[in-house]
Amino acid sequence: MTPPTSMLDRLADVLVTYSARIKKGDLVVIAGDPIAMPAIRAVYRRVLETGAHPVWQSTSLELIDDLLECGDLDQIAYVSPLDTHRVETMDATISFWAERNTRSSNRVDARKLAAKQQARKPYLKRFLERAADGDLRWVGTMYPTDASAQDAEMSLRQYEKFVFEAGLLHLPDPAGEWQKIHERQERVREFLQTKTELRFQAPARDGHDGTDLRVNVDPKKAVWVNCSGHENFPDGEVFTGPQGVDGHVNYTFPAVYNGREVEGVRLSFKDGRVVDATATKNEAFLHEMLDQDKGARTLGEIAIGTNYGITEFSKNTLFDEKIGGTFHAACGAGYPESGSDNESGLHWDMICDLRPDPDNNIPGGTIEADGEVFHKDGRFLIAGWDD
Repeated sequence: MTPPTSMLDRLADVLVTYSARIKKGDLVVIAGDPIAMPAIRAVYRRVLETGAHPVWQSTSLELIDDLLECGDLDQIAYVSPLDTHRVETMDATISFWAERNTRSSNRVDARKLAAKQQARKPYLKRFLERAADGDLRWVGTMYPTDASAQDAEMSLRQYEKFVFEAGLLHLPDPAGEWQKIHERQERVREFLQTKTELRFQAPARDGHDGTDLRVNVDPKKAVWVNCSGHENFPDGEVFTGPQGVDGHVNYTFPAVYNGREVEGVRLSFKDGRVVDATATKNEAFLHEMLDQDKGARTLGEIAIGTNYGITEFSKNTLFDEKIGGTFHAACGAGYPESGSDNESGLHWDMICDLRPDPDNNIPGGTIEADGEVFHKDGRFLIAGWDD
């Protein structure tokens, strides 16, 4: 099933003119699996209309599967000079994440997956540096597929509706709506930029001892970023680069990475690093990922989800980390523009729910900033916030 042309054209317009801000003369890399060709073509045409130069970078899950199955560690860790050239020369990139099989790597040796992540490290480092300097604009979005719909326990038609409405594409002026979101989130960002320490607390669930996490966000170093559809689409979060973290967090939802679900994750931090990590399912994989390099056990991002239009867990981080009433923390690489200097081949977002669960008689959680509760039961208490 192909989404309606009108919806794809609207998506292309938002991605090109609002998210990536394409201008005449730009070299624009459009990346995606051929399964996303209807959306790729819509974006390609819209880029041409701006006077820029579109180039399609084909990605293939099947070829990645072949590399992981048949390649040795040296081949998997190989860094292509073509990728190196591309990351230095492109002005913008628009990526479509379109998965034919979200579980294709579940039985791959974790050492091979770690080697694949390490191969991306130089590319990712340079990508983030150029993005932080304003030399590279990027945005990534989801193209609905049967595989992703199955993960979300929806039909493809239901999932398309979920994806496109999360991006506000059903509204007459999606870009204008995202600009309003930017202005609303800016109140939160400005409030947080003056704070030094955040404390996240959530009650016990499923036999765990709850969450109590203190995060140093010293405004002399940490920079809060307002995410309103310019890098991820759809969007809805504010985040920064932690300068230190202590305590423990029990993640509410399964932590999904490379299609592999790790359930019941509990991480303990001391002096900014994970000192203990447990899980009720796939714990060995969790350890392999956290041990792949020096930076993997350091928290690279702390963020608060602000998209109250996304209410349910879909096993896709693009959407799940944005759920209004949650927070997420990423082990591994941080974003330089947020004040983080942590480098790693890993960037793994894990999500904790702060909303109450009345069906199971579980209260909600809180977020404090320098001792003041500004977020309770999944809602902001900041004056003027209108969700």
